Amino acid sequence: MTVIDLTRAPLEDQFRRAITYLRVSVTDKCNLRCVYCMPEGGLTWLPKADILSLEEIAEIVRAAASVGVRSVRLTGGEPLVRRDLASLVRMIARIPGIEDIALSTNGLLLDAQLDELVDAGLRRVNVSLDTLNEQRFFEIARRPGLDRVIRSIYAAFAAGLAPIKINCVVMRGRNDDELGAFADLTRECPVFVRFIEVMPVHENLDLQREGYISSDEILERLRAHGELRPVSGPGGNGPARYFAYDGAAGAVGVISPLSHDYCERCNRVRLSADGKLRLCLFGDQHVDLRTPLRAGSTIEQLAAILRGSMLIKPERHHLDLGEASSRMRAFSEIGG
Repeated sequence: MTVIDLTRAPLEDQFRRAITYLRVSVTDKCNLRCVYCMPEGGLTWLPKADILSLEEIAEIVRAAASVGVRSVRLTGGEPLVRRDLASLVRMIARIPGIEDIALSTNGLLLDAQLDELVDAGLRRVNVSLDTLNEQRFFEIARRPGLDRVIRSIYAAFAAGLAPIKINCVVMRGRNDDELGAFADLTRECPVFVRFIEVMPVHENLDLQREGYISSDEILERLRAHGELRPVSGPGGNGPARYFAYDGAAGAVGVISPLSHDYCERCNRVRLSADGKLRLCLFGDQHVDLRTPLRAGSTIEQLAAILRGSMLIKPERHHLDLGEASSRMRAFSEIGG
């Protein structure tokens, strides 16, 4: 068994940002076809041989932990379509230095897998939910399933996962009239609803131009439902700014990569399902980890590659309204 030296200097980029958070895409596939994320027919999926095995993912996480990564979030696509995800959670939970394992999911498959995931070491969950209306859910996701998502959220509460975050991509003319209904959830439940600005990818440019609502407008409209005060929000590693109504059990948040980017406090890198270390969500900078891993690189050698990758991590992204990100494949890559 490899012994990990947790005393070595932590990972830090050239802008003196400590990198403590790794987002791991375990698959590029998804069981929904959300209008803001991908075409109805899906994308060209990665070849199976290119996808990292669960053991390979765990080995990269082990190397990342050795240089200061402490939090891991499993994403996709939809991560729960990957077989035996609980085994990966269990492997990661056993890695010295890893303190937090979270999951971003659309919730369709969460209820059935939740007990096993929690037993394996899952501690937090983010659930994507863009509407509380069943017909509208089908119109946005192009698949049914609102009842299954709601059931999964209740199951996550019952399992003791905390904090529970709901991610809502806001689109003018499609679901922006539900801002108040989502915000009201936070008054009675200890849930954190985060409203996300719709971001441009190649598949949604027209929708993004027409449907974009800034976080400033979102907050202005939320204030029409009651006075909001800034709060620190729940634990985690995400970019949201949080606000709460007086006496509320939870809080609302906004994630605003376009109107107010959060690059100056970026603490994360992303591992794609095919083993590329992505240094910026919206950038093309990446480092291939799959090739050296499959060639037999040691934990120390992988850690050295991680350190070297910090030299190309950009200071900030330069994404603008109506300009497509050339590499973001799924909105599950957003938020913490």
